[in-house]
Amino acid sequence: MKQKIDKVSKTEYPELLNVWESSVRATHHFLKEEDIEYFKPLILNTYFDAVELRCIKNNDEKIVGFLGVAEQNLEMLFIDPEYRGQKIGKALLDYSINFLEVNKVDVNEQNEQAVGFYKHCGFEVISRSALDSTGKPYPILHMELKK
Repeated sequence: MKQKIDKVSKTEYPELLNVWESSVRATHHFLKEEDIEYFKPLILNTYFDAVELRCIKNNDEKIVGFLGVAEQNLEMLFIDPEYRGQKIGKALLDYSINFLEVNKVDVNEQNEQAVGFYKHCGFEVISRSALDSTGKPYPILHMELKK
Protein backbone atom coordinates (compact mmCIF):
# COMPACT_ATOMS: atom_id res chain seq x y z
CA MET A 1 0.00 0.00 0.00
CA LYS A 2 1.26 3.44 -0.87
CA GLN A 3 1.65 5.91 1.97
CA LYS A 4 1.01 9.10 0.05
CA ILE A 5 -0.42 11.80 2.29
CA ASP A 6 -3.25 13.83 0.79
CA LYS A 7 -5.28 16.87 1.75
CA VAL A 8 -8.87 16.13 2.72
CA SER A 9 -11.87 17.67 0.97
CA LYS A 10 -15.09 18.50 2.79
CA THR A 11 -16.87 15.85 0.70
CA GLU A 12 -14.66 13.25 2.44
CA TYR A 13 -15.79 14.23 5.96
CA PRO A 14 -18.34 11.37 6.21
CA GLU A 15 -15.58 8.90 5.34
CA LEU A 16 -13.31 10.48 7.97
CA LEU A 17 -16.10 10.18 10.52
CA ASN A 18 -16.38 6.46 9.77
CA VAL A 19 -12.64 6.03 10.35
CA TRP A 20 -12.90 8.09 13.55
CA GLU A 21 -15.77 6.01 14.90
CA SER A 22 -14.26 2.62 14.09
CA SER A 23 -10.91 3.72 15.54
CA VAL A 24 -12.51 5.07 18.71
CA ARG A 25 -14.52 1.89 19.19
CA ALA A 26 -11.31 -0.15 18.83
CA THR A 27 -9.13 1.94 21.16
CA HIS A 28 -11.26 4.10 23.49
CA HIS A 29 -12.89 1.33 25.54
CA PHE A 30 -13.37 3.78 28.41
CA LEU A 31 -15.92 5.84 26.45
CA LYS A 32 -19.61 5.18 26.89
CA GLU A 33 -21.88 4.75 23.87
CA GLU A 34 -23.57 8.07 24.66
CA ASP A 35 -20.16 9.78 24.59
CA ILE A 36 -19.46 8.46 21.09
CA GLU A 37 -22.90 9.60 19.93
CA TYR A 38 -22.31 12.99 21.60
CA PHE A 39 -19.00 13.52 19.82
CA LYS A 40 -20.02 12.34 16.31
CA PRO A 41 -21.91 15.50 15.24
CA LEU A 42 -19.28 17.72 16.88
CA ILE A 43 -16.51 15.96 14.99
CA LEU A 44 -18.37 16.12 11.67
CA ASN A 45 -19.80 19.64 11.91
CA THR A 46 -17.25 21.53 14.01
CA TYR A 47 -13.94 19.81 14.73
CA PHE A 48 -13.02 18.82 11.16
CA ASP A 49 -13.39 22.45 10.04
CA ALA A 50 -11.20 23.67 12.92
CA VAL A 51 -8.08 21.74 11.86
CA GLU A 52 -5.83 21.19 8.87
CA LEU A 53 -6.62 17.66 7.73
CA ARG A 54 -4.44 15.11 5.94
CA CYS A 55 -5.10 11.46 5.16
CA ILE A 56 -3.64 8.25 3.79
CA LYS A 57 -5.73 6.17 1.38
CA ASN A 58 -5.42 2.53 0.46
CA ASN A 59 -5.00 1.29 -3.12
CA ASP A 60 -8.78 1.56 -3.62
CA GLU A 61 -8.69 5.27 -2.63
CA LYS A 62 -10.45 4.55 0.68
CA ILE A 63 -9.24 6.67 3.62
CA VAL A 64 -7.52 4.41 6.15
CA GLY A 65 -6.02 7.03 8.46
CA PHE A 66 -6.10 10.75 9.04
CA LEU A 67 -4.80 13.56 11.20
CA GLY A 68 -5.91 17.04 12.12
CA VAL A 69 -3.56 19.85 13.22
CA ALA A 70 -4.16 23.31 14.67
CA GLU A 71 -1.50 25.69 15.98
CA GLN A 72 1.29 23.08 16.07
CA ASN A 73 -0.95 20.76 18.11
CA LEU A 74 -1.91 17.33 16.81
CA GLU A 75 -5.63 17.46 17.52
CA MET A 76 -6.57 14.12 16.00
CA LEU A 77 -4.86 11.01 14.64
CA PHE A 78 -7.09 8.05 13.84
CA ILE A 79 -6.39 4.83 11.95
CA ASP A 80 -8.93 2.35 10.60
CA PRO A 81 -8.57 -0.68 12.91
CA GLU A 82 -8.03 -2.98 9.91
CA TYR A 83 -4.90 -0.97 9.05
CA ARG A 84 -3.34 -0.66 12.50
CA GLY A 85 0.21 -1.93 12.77
CA GLN A 86 1.07 -0.90 9.20
CA LYS A 87 2.99 2.25 10.16
CA ILE A 88 0.21 4.56 8.92
CA GLY A 89 0.04 6.39 12.25
CA LYS A 90 3.81 6.82 12.27
CA ALA A 91 3.79 8.13 8.68
CA LEU A 92 1.06 10.65 9.52
CA LEU A 93 2.78 11.72 12.75
CA ASP A 94 6.13 12.16 10.99
CA TYR A 95 4.42 14.21 8.28
CA SER A 96 2.72 16.41 10.88
CA ILE A 97 6.04 17.05 12.64
CA ASN A 98 8.05 17.67 9.46
CA PHE A 99 5.52 19.64 7.39
CA LEU A 100 2.91 21.03 9.79
CA GLU A 101 5.37 21.85 12.61
CA VAL A 102 3.54 19.74 15.24
CA ASN A 103 5.25 19.73 18.62
CA LYS A 104 2.32 19.03 20.99
CA VAL A 105 -0.44 16.47 21.41
CA ASP A 106 -3.18 15.90 23.97
CA VAL A 107 -4.01 12.26 24.65
CA ASN A 108 -6.70 10.52 26.69
CA GLU A 109 -4.83 9.09 29.66
CA GLN A 110 -6.92 5.90 29.46
CA ASN A 111 -5.82 5.33 25.84
CA GLU A 112 -2.64 3.60 26.93
CA GLN A 113 -1.72 2.45 23.42
CA ALA A 114 -1.74 6.04 22.17
CA VAL A 115 0.23 7.30 25.18
CA GLY A 116 2.85 4.60 24.53
CA PHE A 117 2.93 5.41 20.81
CA TYR A 118 3.60 9.11 21.41
CA LYS A 119 6.23 8.38 24.06
CA HIS A 120 7.94 5.97 21.64
CA CYS A 121 7.89 8.74 19.01
CA GLY A 122 9.65 11.25 21.28
CA PHE A 123 6.84 13.01 23.13
CA GLU A 124 6.83 13.44 26.90
CA VAL A 125 4.05 14.28 29.33
CA ILE A 126 4.31 17.88 30.53
CA SER A 127 0.98 18.20 32.37
CA ARG A 128 -2.37 16.53 33.02
CA SER A 129 -5.98 17.75 33.07
CA ALA A 130 -8.58 15.81 35.07
CA LEU A 131 -11.32 16.60 32.53
CA ASP A 132 -11.35 16.62 28.73
CA SER A 133 -12.03 19.81 26.76
CA THR A 134 -15.80 19.27 26.97
CA GLY A 135 -15.72 18.86 30.76
CA LYS A 136 -16.18 15.09 30.69
CA PRO A 137 -14.25 13.01 33.28
CA TYR A 138 -11.68 11.63 30.86
CA PRO A 139 -8.21 12.80 31.99
CA ILE A 140 -6.00 14.30 29.30
CA LEU A 141 -2.22 14.10 29.16
CA HIS A 142 -0.61 17.12 27.54
CA MET A 143 2.52 15.97 25.73
CA GLU A 144 5.33 17.83 23.98
CA LEU A 145 7.95 16.69 21.51
CA LYS A 146 11.32 16.47 23.25
CA LYS A 147 13.81 18.89 21.77
